[in-house]
Amino acid sequence: MTKSMQAVQADFDRIALLKEPRWNHNLHYHDYLLRHLPPSMDSALEVGSGTGQFARLLAARSRQVLALDLSAVMLREAHLKSAVFPNITYQQADILTTELPANHFDAIVSIATLHHLDLDDVLPRLIAALKPGGVLQYLDLYEVERWQDYALSALAAPLSFAFNLRFNGYLMQPAEQRAVWDAHGADERYLTLSQVRAVAARWLPGAHIRQHLFWRYSVIWRKALQ
Repeated sequence: MTKSMQAVQADFDRIALLKEPRWNHNLHYHDYLLRHLPPSMDSALEVGSGTGQFARLLAARSRQVLALDLSAVMLREAHLKSAVFPNITYQQADILTTELPANHFDAIVSIATLHHLDLDDVLPRLIAALKPGGVLQYLDLYEVERWQDYALSALAAPLSFAFNLRFNGYLMQPAEQRAVWDAHGADERYLTLSQVRAVAARWLPGAHIRQHLFWRYSVIWRKALQ
């Protein structure tokens, strides 16, 4: 993480006002993440919920969903779009300072959020809040490191253009949207996949780590039954 939480919050206040795409690199993996969650849950947590797109998917299979985000503007949009989901509680919160109930959630999910944080700080908090037998999963961006990463990037770029054209009606985001995202990403730093695996070995033994197209990786881990 290189930006302060205040700067990240300000960035996402601006991003929240952009028109939401029908497809992007994160939305592409929603179905993948859902396939690795229990079909029925009592309680789920999303860290970095944005406008609530994945929280609403969680609400279809969890009795209660707690969705946390730093941006009040994001959460305002999430409330507007989630009126028919009374089982979602949106809360403006910093995951590093918010008190979470111990051994409580059947699933904890985070999408393109944890790179803003030090994983050695946030993972112990999420593990403590997860029920024994519960699932922790996160999707995030990685830094290209190996020749295989460059090869996958070469494949991902034209596919990204094709999906954007098919679902959003453009090859690239409009200039105004690109400017906001470029400003947000200017100082961002990501872990390499070898660093991702090293962190998971410390905190999430046995986790399933997968490299994906579109510069994403996923980590899926089940907490041991006690």
